[in-house]
Amino acid sequence: MAATAEAQPSNPFVKQLASSDRRTRDRALDSLRTYLRRSAPFSSLDFLKLWKGLFYCMWMQDKPRNQQRLARDLADLVDALSTRENMLGFLEGFWKTMAREWGNIDALRMDKYLYLVRCYVNKGFEKVARDGWKDEGLREEYLQILEGTPLHARDHKIPNGLRYHVIDIYVDELDKVDTDRTAPVEALLRPMRKLGKESPAKTVRSRVKEALDDDRVSDWKGEREEETGSQAGGGGEQSADDGEFGGFDD
Repeated sequence: MAATAEAQPSNPFVKQLASSDRRTRDRALDSLRTYLRRSAPFSSLDFLKLWKGLFYCMWMQDKPRNQQRLARDLADLVDALSTRENMLGFLEGFWKTMAREWGNIDALRMDKYLYLVRCYVNKGFEKVARDGWKDEGLREEYLQILEGTPLHARDHKIPNGLRYHVIDIYVDELDKVDTDRTAPVEALLRPMRKLGKESPAKTVRSRVKEALDDDRVSDWKGEREEETGSQAGGGGEQSADDGEFGGFDD
């Protein structure tokens, strides 16, 4: 609690954003969206300061329904950023803040931050999916952010609790975004495969393996259809063999 109290920003805007009153919070969000829409570049420090306040907004919100709404509203702030550089910087600021503060989150508050992380994993995929996943540069820059913080294999400053959660929801959120199965799935799974290969922690490697064994991963790659077809073909041959003439009984 002391660490979070130390991080409390003095700006009353933050308290308005965490308000349980919908109109107060909406006004604060509108002001923040206007601020984020500027075309001038933000610095990494700008985003870290902003996320310090936004993290505290979530900390103060104590009603489950309002927590979920606030998490979705915070994720939707990504849409307000008008330049690619600012959008990626904002996402990177989010992940660095989560990594820094994760150890300070107590059990009673953890669920709302788990949901916030889920919203941001989904939003990241949503932004990369625009224009039919065709912007390879954007995809690579975003994946580098994931590889550099929540899915970094060897950085001991990244809490494993954050790693585990991102691993567990990665396929879920990609599945929600890629409804028509057009995503370059092998490229998008690269941070997970890299983590599963390079992590010195056996528990992390096992968690990644379990996540990638999901049937949906095979669906994306077309392996389940091939396997099903092969099994069907094999079954047909077996049936034919079973029906062959076996001769007369003596």
